[in-house]
Amino acid sequence: MEPSDLSTHKNGRQRKLAGATILPENVRDMNSGETNSSEAEEDAEHLIRGSDSEDNRHHRVHPGIRSELGNVSLLLFLYVLQGIPLGLAGSIPLILQSKNVSYKGQAFFSFVFWPFSLKLLWAPLVDALYFSRFGRRKSWLVPTQYLLGLFMLYLSQTVNSLLQREKGPDIVTLTAVFFMLAFLAATQDIAVDGWALTMLSRQNVGYASTCNSVGQTAGYFLGNVLFLALESAEFCNKYLRIEPKDTGIVTLSDFLFFWGVVFLISTTLVAIFKRENELGKGRRRAPEETQGVMETYKLLFSIIKMPTVFTFCVLLLTAKMGFSAADAVTGLKLVEAGVPKEQLALLAVPMVPLQILLPLVISKYTAGPRPLDVFYKAFPFRLLIGLEYALLVWWTPTVKQEGGFPVYYYAVVLLSYALHQVWHYCAALYTNFLLSASSLTQGAPTCL
Repeated sequence: MEPSDLSTHKNGRQRKLAGATILPENVRDMNSGETNSSEAEEDAEHLIRGSDSEDNRHHRVHPGIRSELGNVSLLLFLYVLQGIPLGLAGSIPLILQSKNVSYKGQAFFSFVFWPFSLKLLWAPLVDALYFSRFGRRKSWLVPTQYLLGLFMLYLSQTVNSLLQREKGPDIVTLTAVFFMLAFLAATQDIAVDGWALTMLSRQNVGYASTCNSVGQTAGYFLGNVLFLALESAEFCNKYLRIEPKDTGIVTLSDFLFFWGVVFLISTTLVAIFKRENELGKGRRRAPEETQGVMETYKLLFSIIKMPTVFTFCVLLLTAKMGFSAADAVTGLKLVEAGVPKEQLALLAVPMVPLQILLPLVISKYTAGPRPLDVFYKAFPFRLLIGLEYALLVWWTPTVKQEGGFPVYYYAVVLLSYALHQVWHYCAALYTNFLLSASSLTQGAPTCL
């Protein structure tokens, strides 16, 4: 067969053309009517076949979310586990405030939340170093979650002695232990974020961000709101018990022990039964680009040195100076004024649907060519919320009654918190959008 007898399609396949032999020009002219007719019929046949093959390939490559419900459920569960230590770390300041810990001690404990802000520093290590036979993401996910479980079991045996010392809670040791929990949770977040890009097909990878927001919110709710409610003797005696007792249904030690066991069991199941590189039905494996540690860090720093990215980093580092004090101290000041910490925690329950729906709504406005416009418009209102929080703290002692606080006071606090959540997401969601877009860029390391 001559080379001229073949025609190459865009997808690289070849087919034989009608008429294997090239006829002289005068013969082609004489048989033009017959040739045109046969070619038209053959072209129509090829169009039908091509359409059928494209439809079959479409159904094969786009399996839909139903075929990946198992992977989506696993991602959601891993993000829920990630939110547990964060919720526990967020509940400790309220416990410390009830034990009259100074604001200097509270400020020192706030170092616990730094790992999630600094995880970019060791993300290239998680991205570049792994055991290929075990899996690129499981090489970090499994040992990290085992350590999280072991730290929780250790804390379940020692946390009471750390909180109930004669001279006051041991702030330094508590900070060190919970800092390690946050560090391990941040490392687990890097591994799960990277795994989500390959666990789900390209058509369904958008569900990863949904699993992140919903899972972390649910985990934080379990580790913070649910724990503070069940740990409060007053709440349990009022709503959950017939006969009152001096303690809550669960203690911090019990809660830590339970979730430590959950971490160890779930991690073992993932390590044994979940293959990292398995393919779902109708899926094609997308090749992952891997780079060495130094190459990844060089790429990271080259991106940071870009003028626009550098300006963006400066904006992120300075944007919260105007309201960080109000956000950090308002809850502690309300507890100091006599508001029960479990009541403040329960006010977060109505906010859960809002926290889930707000990213979905606001993402429509951050997905355009100017995602920072939302931030610029929301930032003045975000500053005003800090001023409103200061007024709320000033107003709280004046409405306190003998039996506690009236219902309208909690309604005002709930409205303030709802407005805070709206402007918080408007001012912060654009950063998640930009970082998610960069991680989905083809060829870029997943840690970026």
